[in-house]
This record gives sequence, structure tokens and C-alpha cells, in this order.
Amino acid sequence: MPGLLRGIARTAVVAGTATAVSNRVSRRQAGRWAEQDAWAAERVAPAPAPAAAPPAEDDTVAQLRQLGDLRDRGVLSDEEFAAAKRRVLGA
Repeated sequence: MPGLLRGIARTAVVAGTATAVSNRVSRRQAGRWAEQDAWAAERVAPAPAPAAAPPAEDDTVAQLRQLGDLRDRGVLSDEEFAAAKRRVLGA
């Protein structure tokens, strides 16, 4: 029985040591990668944002049709429709 317990204990110690070493290596690598990412992020300038394109003609027409439909169904009053139409047309 003592030989069996000794073997089990040895296996547990070896497995525990391997797990501890593996975890330490993983943490160290993760730290190095984080440092590299931070260093790279400091040196890379952000890309310029693309200029906003004016709405396409089809989008404007579709929005106006939708507003007209809402007015016809009574969801929008004439004043609300006029204000939304000015907003869509940019006037």
C-alpha cells in the first residue's frame, strides 16, 4: 500500500508542477503579447475617416415617399410632413 500511495503522490506532484509551469508560461506570453500590441497601437496612426457621402437620389425619393405615405395614413400632420421633408431635402 505505501508504494501505491507514493506513486499516486508522485503523479499528483508532477501533474501539479506541470500545470503551474504551463500557467506561468501562458501568463508571461500573454503579457508580452499585450506589450507588443500596446507598442504597435502607439506607433500606428488611425486611418482617416471617409468623408460622408451625400445621400443618393434613390434614398431621398424613398424617404419622401415614406413620409407621404405616413401623412396619407394620418400618422403625420401637414406641418410635421413639411418639417420632415425640409430635413430630407436639406433645405
